[in-house]
Amino acid sequence: MALIYTGLLCVLCLAAASACRQDMHDQPRAEPFEESDFFGDRRSVRPAVEGTIARGHLRLDEHFYTGRIDGALATTFPAAVTIEMLKRGQERYDIYCAPCHSKTGDGLGMIVQRGMRQPESFHSQRLLDVEVGHYFDVVTNGFGTMYSYEERIDPADRWAIAAYIRALQMSQGANLAELPESDQQRIQQIVEVEE
Repeated sequence: MALIYTGLLCVLCLAAASACRQDMHDQPRAEPFEESDFFGDRRSVRPAVEGTIARGHLRLDEHFYTGRIDGALATTFPAAVTIEMLKRGQERYDIYCAPCHSKTGDGLGMIVQRGMRQPESFHSQRLLDVEVGHYFDVVTNGFGTMYSYEERIDPADRWAIAAYIRALQMSQGANLAELPESDQQRIQQIVEVEE
């Protein structure tokens, strides 16, 4: 009998609880794009205040975010170039740049081999002489038929790509004597095998 009373009491409590007001579910708030009588323009959504900057988008370091210093293309990197940066640059270059520019930077990538216009070789004198900020700017804003990668590649990776392009350029004209002894020996072994 006690079990029946307990069951009835539980059912009664549940019925009473369901009759409670739903203030927490039906809050007096404006839904997006709902009409509002409160504001003169009858919009519930307020426009952003002029000059508002989205969270995470305050970019005070002009050098890092634009590749420029006082409006001129940067001649230096905004951070020290490390092996990790070059490896990251190579990885990003192979993904985004190699299809057109090739893995060696000569402009004979797979896209070109299939009929697209050939980009200038990174080893041309003109591109050897440009500031490093030029590469960052081109990746950011595009150039010629190349579209912008600003939304696809973050600024740190764009600088890594620029560093890797410089490394590619330096690799093409390097003398064997400029390399570390261990690399010289490995290259000599490869040359001997090929002969």
